[in-house]
Amino acid sequence: MSDPLVLGIESSCDETGVGVVRGHELLANEVASSVEEHVRFGGVVPEIASRAHLEAITPALTRAVDAAGIDLADVDAIAVTAGPGLMGALVVGVSAAKALAYALDKPLYGVNHLIGHIGVDMLDHGPLPGPAMALLVSGGHTSIVRVGDIATDVEEIGATIDDAAGEAYDKVARLLGLGYPGGPLIDKLAADGDPSAIRFPRGLTAKHDRQKHRFDFSFSGLKTAVARWVEIQRRDHGEVPLADVAASFQEAVADVVTAKTIDACQEYGIDCVVLGGGVAANSRLRELLAQRCEEAGITLRRPRPVLCTDNGAMIATVGAALVAAGVRPSGLDMSADSGMPLNQICL
Repeated sequence: MSDPLVLGIESSCDETGVGVVRGHELLANEVASSVEEHVRFGGVVPEIASRAHLEAITPALTRAVDAAGIDLADVDAIAVTAGPGLMGALVVGVSAAKALAYALDKPLYGVNHLIGHIGVDMLDHGPLPGPAMALLVSGGHTSIVRVGDIATDVEEIGATIDDAAGEAYDKVARLLGLGYPGGPLIDKLAADGDPSAIRFPRGLTAKHDRQKHRFDFSFSGLKTAVARWVEIQRRDHGEVPLADVAASFQEAVADVVTAKTIDACQEYGIDCVVLGGGVAANSRLRELLAQRCEEAGITLRRPRPVLCTDNGAMIATVGAALVAAGVRPSGLDMSADSGMPLNQICL
């Protein structure tokens, strides 16, 4: 089946997404976010997120089916995020997908959320070349992934050993009094700052680190360096140049992840990079990666920003690839896996 019609459900964190795709064609992408309910806590509260998914899943499903102009009976398969993510949140989506698959007598695929962030690019640019190198940058993960085939062959070759980039953004934003979520706020503030004003550390780039962690990431030291710099600045001068701090912090993150991605491409002989994940919408990351890919003669594929955040369309896209490749469905006895490894595409 070359262009299967697949409905995808995403509920790994604080966004309830339902999408419909036909092959690589986007038919609907409905997202309901509960982020405003978490702002006063400075981060996602799992119980609140789970309850929000329960309230949003049916309306989002209805809107997606209407927007796609289809009947549920027409779909060839149901795909759902099986992990990784918050267990309570995942269970809501998995339960809804199981109910639909059972009622409609359709095959069910439990998809890896992170592979969805790679696959969603196909909705903008068509099939991925094989092999490709993917840079995943999100709130919970920062990874470099070799993609031979989106449905059957992925390999994580580098990952964060502590804080992910998105997590570091949230912590630094809280430190600067900017609020939550931190990524968009720092990106906006950084536009008025000087990225070379402060030379913050680049984690795992020293010679001795590269021997063991050549393609891995660490942002906890960067976060601590920002905190110490701000503390000293406030003590000695009373005021903190927030825009310069934001721009310099953002430059440190973008510098490391883009440099390591280009290095991975050159080491593995790969000439195509796919950028994915929520932080992939960051303006400086997109700009610097484009610059370095051009200098290295590497093709860069970046999904439009609206597709970078969690959504059901990305899950449906991977589901369509699994159907087209003839991969066996997960079955109704599948369970959510909050720690689902990145190398596992489907349960």
